[in-house]
Amino acid sequence: MESQPFALRNKYWVLRHGRSVPNERGLIVSSLTHGKLPEYGLAPEGVQQAKAAGESFLMELKTNNIALENVRICYSPFARTRETAEVVASVLNIPFGSQLCKYSEIWALDEVDPFMAPEGGESVADVSARLAKALATMEAEFHGFAVLVVSHGDPLQILQTILQASTQNEYASDLVSRIRGVIVPNILSQHRKHALLTGELRRVA
Repeated sequence: MESQPFALRNKYWVLRHGRSVPNERGLIVSSLTHGKLPEYGLAPEGVQQAKAAGESFLMELKTNNIALENVRICYSPFARTRETAEVVASVLNIPFGSQLCKYSEIWALDEVDPFMAPEGGESVADVSARLAKALATMEAEFHGFAVLVVSHGDPLQILQTILQASTQNEYASDLVSRIRGVIVPNILSQHRKHALLTGELRRVA
């Protein structure tokens, strides 16, 4: 049986949060309890990066003839991602979209074994499965929208990896099945190839 062509209902961009206070202090703030605190939000440079990303996103929307009413911003609840999303929304002059679930930071351990979780955290495979559900939710909720996902470096790297691999998975027609089919070590271990700088905007689908 011939597989159906892979097509998402929406266009997707990802944006890594701007440079944050923890970045400047060399701190790792990965728990939601601390991550939501205002003192762990954007540094002044990060605000400027978010503004620049918003202006770049606005240009891409115009290039793709996408009306602002067809834009949704989904973001992690951490202060640095929420503030980044707020700045972008202010540049676009639109309200926030829906909020994605929180992400834990993933360390170098995932390059050795992407199915092995760091203590107190998630493996790349865990994050991939959760991202698949989040993407399926966005695909079910939105149709014909431009969706900007504002999150952290590692989850966005993983999201790009599984999306790219999914387009080449010919053994399933629906999105979730395609993604499940690519949650394998040799694919997931490559996610750092999709690294993003702070404040970097990228079209992914």
